[in-house]
Amino acid sequence: MRYRPLGKTGQFVSEICLGTMTFSGGQGFWRTVGTVDQEGATALVARALEAGVNFFDTANVYSEGQSEVLLGRALRDLDVPRENVIIATKVFGRTGPGPNSAGLSRGHIMDQVEASLKRLGVEHLDLYQIHGFDSVTPVEVTLRALDDCVSQGMIRTLGCSNLAAWQIMKALGVSEQRGFARFETVQAYYTLASRDLEREILPLCDDQGLGVMVWSPLAGGLLSGKFTRSTQSPEGARRSAFDFPPVDRERVYDLVDVMTPIAQAHGVSISAIALAWLLHRKGVMSVIVGAKTLEQLDDNLRASQVRLTDKDIATLDEVSQPHPEYPGWMLERQADERLPTRD
Repeated sequence: MRYRPLGKTGQFVSEICLGTMTFSGGQGFWRTVGTVDQEGATALVARALEAGVNFFDTANVYSEGQSEVLLGRALRDLDVPRENVIIATKVFGRTGPGPNSAGLSRGHIMDQVEASLKRLGVEHLDLYQIHGFDSVTPVEVTLRALDDCVSQGMIRTLGCSNLAAWQIMKALGVSEQRGFARFETVQAYYTLASRDLEREILPLCDDQGLGVMVWSPLAGGLLSGKFTRSTQSPEGARRSAFDFPPVDRERVYDLVDVMTPIAQAHGVSISAIALAWLLHRKGVMSVIVGAKTLEQLDDNLRASQVRLTDKDIATLDEVSQPHPEYPGWMLERQADERLPTRD
């Protein structure tokens, strides 16, 4: 397992992060995502730690808070020294029926920081991420509340997720202007099946020194190897009940056709190749993997050992290349014109 900088904090996280959205399951939607009980969650955490993973991601809304409970209990039962793990959780989504039980207001943030600390059974959160953009609450209010939590020792590092590039940059500007703790990480959707992140957000993160955490690296299971042109709806696949994130299926099938011989050459699964490609991308700090079984987790962990060849990467880059988009193609053209020429 390799370790990469957690933004500009001076800390390091494993390049693979164990996501816990499959823990507990709960009712309704969450039962579709996963139903891993405490025994299963503890086994998954133990296997991840054994492989060198020190980074764990959850959220206050996962399984209506029970994901945090199971993760915290697993770490305690395994007697893991607190300083040996980086625990990340999030705030934004609805946690109750009231009008103030969602969003990024000062009240909701303060309530949810305390609730997450209690559910996890810890005294501080290593990485606290806003889980989306709140169109109602001014960003200054949100950042002030988060900065206060950092000052009080409840939070060590701040991050954001599912924001547009301009929203991230505005928040960074406000933090610098006001002297607030700034976002150090961006958690975003990035996969061979959808490389939209490369247009604006990855260049921003590179420029500002932000660490990128990748969610749904297998495009909601479509790059697991189960989905092909001949098997478009495999039995038991989560996509059958929850078709998310939105993906061009034909693009996925083209990718699988190309990934299959590469996976065979390396002696790993298609999913391991999809994860390994991300681990080779500049700017990626950590890739979040979720699992319901030890077998699934072991398969994902193998990606850390895969060393793709230049030819492998070029082949995957070519078949997954995003369509040119304005102003990207114009910026590239103008940049080329600024380079000096040689006789």
